[in-house]
Amino acid sequence: MTKILHILNGDSTCTIFKKSSLPGDVIIWREMLCEGPVVKDVGSDQFWKERYSYFENELGIKKLDYFDKTIKEIIQLEDVSNYKEIVLWFEYDLFCQVNLLALCTYLFKSFRKDIQYFLVCTGKEKGKSQLQTLADYSPNEYQNLYQKKTKLSRNDFLFAQKAWAVYVENDINSLKAFDFNKSKKFIYLQAAIDQHLLRVKDENGLNQIDRKILKFVNSEIYSKKELVKELLRWQKDETVYGFGDLQYEKYINKLGNFFIFENEKVKLNKRGKEKV
Repeated sequence: MTKILHILNGDSTCTIFKKSSLPGDVIIWREMLCEGPVVKDVGSDQFWKERYSYFENELGIKKLDYFDKTIKEIIQLEDVSNYKEIVLWFEYDLFCQVNLLALCTYLFKSFRKDIQYFLVCTGKEKGKSQLQTLADYSPNEYQNLYQKKTKLSRNDFLFAQKAWAVYVENDINSLKAFDFNKSKKFIYLQAAIDQHLLRVKDENGLNQIDRKILKFVNSEIYSKKELVKELLRWQKDETVYGFGDLQYEKYINKLGNFFIFENEKVKLNKRGKEKV
């Protein structure tokens, strides 16, 4: 039997995958590279140093926990010589697309002609009005997703490496000028980058997410938890961010100077009302 490695986008996908009966080993990519500092050389000492610092100082996650959950898992990809097939399982949103670019860049360092590389990337689904995540499929349907996987060539990895470099540089003009549609294998990448550009701060120092938070708080009184749920609903209906609770809590906290917290409820103060 062909030795297969599946690289999954997160633990929730792994839970479903394990019930699918698909053969092969599993590695989970536990990162959120669409947030915090990044460097071009994925997996380098500088790369891990920056990520260590971000997770510890911004998210309160201890270095040892980050090492155990993330680095320990990812460094297994340094030697994939015993596999004949590697399958990447990701989704359409910004969160996943940035992680996918980084993963491809990392794998490209040890690219081997004797290994077949494939991508399963969920999104558009015939008969569905909304874009689909991997969580929208049952374990039995994972078999079908696997059968429809897309083969990745060396040129596709080279493209991903270039796209990652542009993302890391994070220059607005370069992001707008680069053709993220050039490789037909990464069909959701351009939409994800377009969404990323909406995170650029305007003349008031706010981006799309900041303005949406202020708008929600101005229209109704929420607890922080309720506000996060509202943002997640908005995200699913109108964006392709793909963020989780932790990221939206961080955005809310950064806007603290515009809020009054009363009885665990969030209200706009004078400064906040001026920004709406």
